[in-house]
Amino acid sequence: MIRIELNIELNYTIDADNADFVFNIHAAHTSHQTVSDERLQISQPVDAKVHTDPATGNRYMRLRAQAGPLQLRYAATVDIAHHKADPFGIAEVPVYLLPPETMGYIYPSRYCESDRLLRMAANHFGHMPQGHARVQAIRDWVYQHVTYTANSTNGNTSALDTLIEEVGVCRDFAHLMIAICRACNMPARFTTGTDYGADPLRGPPDFHAYVEVYLGDRWYIFDPAGTAIPMGFVRFGTGRDAADVAFATIFGNVLTQAPLIRAEALERPSLGIERPSHCRQALSTDGGATKVVTNRLP
Repeated sequence: MIRIELNIELNYTIDADNADFVFNIHAAHTSHQTVSDERLQISQPVDAKVHTDPATGNRYMRLRAQAGPLQLRYAATVDIAHHKADPFGIAEVPVYLLPPETMGYIYPSRYCESDRLLRMAANHFGHMPQGHARVQAIRDWVYQHVTYTANSTNGNTSALDTLIEEVGVCRDFAHLMIAICRACNMPARFTTGTDYGADPLRGPPDFHAYVEVYLGDRWYIFDPAGTAIPMGFVRFGTGRDAADVAFATIFGNVLTQAPLIRAEALERPSLGIERPSHCRQALSTDGGATKVVTNRLP
């Protein structure tokens, strides 16, 4: 089991009379990720409402802030007991057998134009045997063909832009991998967490975007940017692309500062708590989906 002590601090200045915020900074509750000892501090006396999306498990907090400084501090202890599997035994799922809840992640979306990458995906990956190894090959191809460059893209950059420009940040790596997977008829979703294990030379700790692909009977983790240690990812949210799970969506005239993040892994061998490390096994924090039952038409 992995135990992460998570601390997030966000700072804003509201110029106008007020501004509305939607945050996705609460760690998600999943069958393999347990959140305890949560603490939230907000500098203004506002009414913050937290809503859990029943379909995704994403936890969104809404609030209206008044003019002036706004500071949020969120802390939690997160225990992650990954589902681990031999990647060579994980198969792709034919579209007609996919669980209904995965179908929304097989279509093109705003930042993942999979319908425009069909020929590219077929040429590069269509000949490969289906399964986890093909997804890993897509991940490796994106990692090798895109150069991680801070501040090289913006909020309008899509998977197609990244394919052409060959530069980006973790968000762009994730969008491109998702688009290629969908072009190969595999559900893939955008997932947010923190960049545990990232090289300090890249900058201070930050939020991180990675990918989950539906294989076998659950969603498996892939990190196309390759900047962090997947075993240390704390899941916040999952969506079709970055538009669904921004850590902060702001409505109003607001000045922002860079987030301050600390994700510290604890080690307690006597309790079975280990430090995150790179491993060859396939990892998932998803509990698996129900199998599709097909009915014959009369």
